Amino acid sequence: MVGCEGLAGMLLKKSGGGEELGVFYPIRPECQENAPTTRFRLRAGKTLSPRRWHASFSEDGHLDIAKVLRRIQRGGVHPAIKGIVWEFLLGCYDPNSTFEERNQIRQRRREQYNTWKDECKKLVPVIGSGKFITTPIITDDGQSIMDSSTNNAQGGHVNNAVSDKKVIQWMLVLHQIGLDVVRTDQTLVFYESETNQAKLWDVLAVYAWVDSDIGYVQGMNDICSPMVILLENEADAFWCFHRTMQRLRENFRTSATSIGVQAQLSTLSQVIKTVDPMLHQHLEDLGGGEYLFAFRMLMVLFRREFTFVDALYLWELMWAMEYNPNIFSLYEEPSAATDKSTATMSTKELLKQCGKFERKNVETENSGHQIALAVFLAASVIEAKNNRILKEAKGLDDVVQILDEITGNMDAKKVCNEALKIHSKYLSKAKMP
Repeated sequence: MVGCEGLAGMLLKKSGGGEELGVFYPIRPECQENAPTTRFRLRAGKTLSPRRWHASFSEDGHLDIAKVLRRIQRGGVHPAIKGIVWEFLLGCYDPNSTFEERNQIRQRRREQYNTWKDECKKLVPVIGSGKFITTPIITDDGQSIMDSSTNNAQGGHVNNAVSDKKVIQWMLVLHQIGLDVVRTDQTLVFYESETNQAKLWDVLAVYAWVDSDIGYVQGMNDICSPMVILLENEADAFWCFHRTMQRLRENFRTSATSIGVQAQLSTLSQVIKTVDPMLHQHLEDLGGGEYLFAFRMLMVLFRREFTFVDALYLWELMWAMEYNPNIFSLYEEPSAATDKSTATMSTKELLKQCGKFERKNVETENSGHQIALAVFLAASVIEAKNNRILKEAKGLDDVVQILDEITGNMDAKKVCNEALKIHSKYLSKAKMP
């Protein structure tokens, strides 16, 4: 039996108001006893419901994104439509496109994913088989490790020595992805199925192949897992993850001496120093001025600080608040609708279609060197404990312990609202001479 304690097990306890959510994210029976209660609740008139979502489209498929953003920022998204709503929030589809245009894009992307997956399958036959590997299949110099008896998949081995550097680099991480997949959201009934675990492994393996510059880094499994759960079609889950990674990939860039998330930690340090100099000074005195204790928050987007359900709620609040219709110009295939809509949009129209956080950036012309909302969320989490850190923390271990106590006890909506306040405070103070 997989242990139910720990971070992945923090899901949904079926108690008052949580019954309906439990249908969507069922927990393994042996894990229900210790699962903390989720704080997210479906609220009529606040949560974006399936009925309200469908009513937000015109006859040919144009989406009133401003109305949808307002509703999400008020009460999140109903689990029945989370996957499709996330695709819009993450920029997979332009709200100004039609049903027909989106169907064409979806079909084209599915074909592209299958092409990449076939490339991977030719190199490692276990890809796409419903199985996955957890032991190495080649040596560091590309020699095949023929004995695959310890793998949990047949066909994981490679028949010939590999010389191509990109292929070696990719093959070397496949078993690590497998090991991480086994540890991902273990308490969910969804991952009792090896087929579903293999689906997560396939998506991560194909992503590592396509984005060879970043490859695979531990933590990506935590980001990808909800998309695999929410989107039935594997290719759609891949593209949702792909769009998320376009925002986060620099966090995962590793070198011999550093990892990309350190840039955000440095920004976090600057934010706390600006809005709460006393707390920052105390952390500096304790040797925590680099804010490494917040590493995990930013790396896996608070998956460990919140229950599974609350983390999904937090993400959609974040993405709604950060939403900017210009997001499509960042991606590789703007539609004709995108070209028309963003080119002719007045600032007033643009602001209407932006989320709360992004609107402030546009108004203050701050989007050129924009700080991600996640940094202000981390600041909000730390600020919530500022009194205790100042009074009780005599060393960094104390800081870590105080922050660890918030795990499973945070209200996503409250954290977001506090983050917006810190953002406003930071912008006004940063302007001051």
